[in-house]
Amino acid sequence: MEVMGMVLAGGRGERIYPLTKDRAKPAVPFGGKYRIIDFVLSNFINSGIYAIYVLTQFKAQSLMEHLREGWRFSSVLQEHFVIPVPAQMQMGDDWYQGTADAVYQNIHLIQRGDPKTVAVFGADHIYKMNIHQMVEYHRATSAEATVAVVPVRLTEASHFGVLEVDPAWRIVGFEEKPRQPRAIPNEPEYALASMGNYLFDTELLLKTLHDDAQQSTSTHDFGRDIIPSLVAGGRRVYAYDFRKNRIPTPLKGEEPSYWRDVGTLDAYYEASMDLRAADPSFNLYNRSWPIRTVSYGDPPAKFVFDEEGRRGTALNSIVADGTIISGSLVRGSVISPNVRIHSYCLIEDSVIMNRVVIGRGCRIRRAIIDKNVHVPPGTEIGYNLELDRQRYSVTESGIVVIPREEVKTPWP
Repeated sequence: MEVMGMVLAGGRGERIYPLTKDRAKPAVPFGGKYRIIDFVLSNFINSGIYAIYVLTQFKAQSLMEHLREGWRFSSVLQEHFVIPVPAQMQMGDDWYQGTADAVYQNIHLIQRGDPKTVAVFGADHIYKMNIHQMVEYHRATSAEATVAVVPVRLTEASHFGVLEVDPAWRIVGFEEKPRQPRAIPNEPEYALASMGNYLFDTELLLKTLHDDAQQSTSTHDFGRDIIPSLVAGGRRVYAYDFRKNRIPTPLKGEEPSYWRDVGTLDAYYEASMDLRAADPSFNLYNRSWPIRTVSYGDPPAKFVFDEEGRRGTALNSIVADGTIISGSLVRGSVISPNVRIHSYCLIEDSVIMNRVVIGRGCRIRRAIIDKNVHVPPGTEIGYNLELDRQRYSVTESGIVVIPREEVKTPWP
């Protein structure tokens, strides 16, 4: 086996609560019909890497169901699989203590597959990446470990793991969330942030994980412990510049190195809004790099006139299958499957998830409404944030977030 994928999908996602109230962060819906985990899995499959383990832990039921329904291979080839692996306490009585410990507790899967290279990737980012190009770089540099990196402004870099590189892009320093991040050589306004995606030579990974597991002072995390220890030990650890990665046929307007860490509600909302334009910076309609997910066979979306002749309309919006918009205007929004929007409504700049019902005469703007919510007739959301805060979560930028399956009476 050339490359085995280990996808870390056990995060709590506390910063995007209440979207993670009943599900793991990788299972949060995104883009109308997808889950966040679909993006990393699609990157693996599109890159020709078909041996993938998904390591789960917290609130994993929704994620496990999604993987079972949408990511099963029918192939009889032993090296073609996407297999969810729940935390099983293989190495003791504890749940995963960190990202490195998650892989260590499943080290037998790597030993059994015996790949040349192990790709350890996170499951909670929105991006398109040809991982095969990163593998080629890893081998061309004779690296023992490679970290995918993306430039971020120095003012934002303290939220990420930041790397320091020499002129050949060999990593000479790595610090998790530094107070004073170091700039990229010749790019003084930017720092190199880790994307949380790593390639390892298998022999080195196995030895390093075993050694780390014996360290009582370690947090057993790739960013905080594994990569810094390899750099300090003089191993050949290189940074892979994500800006050089290319998918086959980018469309007009697509940002070549689009990558978003949707780790906060505001970041999740902003990434969702990036999908709306005619030529979006992140394009879900590019057939050269398809994003795969579960297909439920829902009927097409429908836009209908109401009894008074008002036509259901959606402008600069994504509208998924099974949705019916009757006599209302949807503008600049992402509408998931099987949503019902009744007459006289105005929905603007919002994310509406599966099976939401919006009653007549509602006005909603700058909101995220989770699954199975019934919005009573006459409700206004996003127009009076003080009133919204009494009932729902409101982010620093004023995005109203309504948890799934909430049923509320109309505003007074």
